[in-house]
Amino acid sequence: MMKYLATAGIIAAYTLAAAPVYADGHTITLRATANSNENDEDYDGLIVFKNYVEAASNGAIEVELFIGTQLCSTGAECLEGVSEGSIDIYISTSGGAAGIFPYVQVLDLPYLMSDDRVAEGVLQGDFVRTMRDMALETSDDTIRLMTVGNTGGWRNFANTVRPVMTPADMEGLKIRTVVADLPQELVRALGASPTPIPWPELFTSFQTGVVEGSKNGITDIMGMKFPDAGLQYVTLDGHAYMGALWWMNNERFTGMDEAQRRVIVDGFYALQQATFASPKRNSIQAYADFVEGGGNLYVPSPEEKAMFAEAATPVQAWFRENVDGGNEILDALIAAVDDVEADLAAGYDADLN
Repeated sequence: MMKYLATAGIIAAYTLAAAPVYADGHTITLRATANSNENDEDYDGLIVFKNYVEAASNGAIEVELFIGTQLCSTGAECLEGVSEGSIDIYISTSGGAAGIFPYVQVLDLPYLMSDDRVAEGVLQGDFVRTMRDMALETSDDTIRLMTVGNTGGWRNFANTVRPVMTPADMEGLKIRTVVADLPQELVRALGASPTPIPWPELFTSFQTGVVEGSKNGITDIMGMKFPDAGLQYVTLDGHAYMGALWWMNNERFTGMDEAQRRVIVDGFYALQQATFASPKRNSIQAYADFVEGGGNLYVPSPEEKAMFAEAATPVQAWFRENVDGGNEILDALIAAVDDVEADLAAGYDADLN
């Protein structure tokens, strides 16, 4: 025990000794908000960010957390706050930011990233810098994309009616979507009927049959107790990675000195890694609870997953034709996926032989 405490003390001392020290005594306070709760991956990320930034800056940068809707309640409202400077840091889904930055919906395009290793590789590379540059231009240099993490794992199709093994099984199902166009186009492409429903109304909508399915991660399904409303069939098609976009007021960031900016960038790296890990851990119990409660999990074969991908292909063409910046960002994503998959293939060749 003493050895552990001594080691922990050495690590803490090294962290502080290696950190920049600000002699003028001036403290920077950052206001960070997430419209979620303390059981969410976003909160995990913010706790790691706050701890890292405050320690690495020797307390010269403080991070105040506002969890829930204390500062703002919608994506548009929160991003306006970031732009104006009343909010320093905010996390949104792609759907929550699509009204201002429509091209971020590229993260919702189905079946482009096959697994966690591919998605995490893409989101740690130049693809995010391309999206950052586009967002800075769109916002007149007021809103900066700092990183993209995860908020709930992967989106899968779930419903109250029947097992879904191929796109043909989607025919006629009323699937809840957000108001954004892209997820509605995806549902239509698979033969189902998109039905925009506000998130707080979804439980009752399942009970009453207003909708018969959704596209969510398992932690959201179990956290909202949707099986109690009849949601009993989940198909693990993993059609979209649930990206979390972390935004910061650009003037606030660029107004810091280089050492401070490095602390912030490293803090967002630590945050990203935490949000990559948290859904993996939380989903284990969520899947176990779903099955124990009588839920049906179906894992499509590679051939069946290819059928889903083929049926969803028209959504990419729709995105290119209808979304401002769609061609640029989709080309960047496809190139990034290709590069990451090539690196992974080379790694497998080296590690498996």
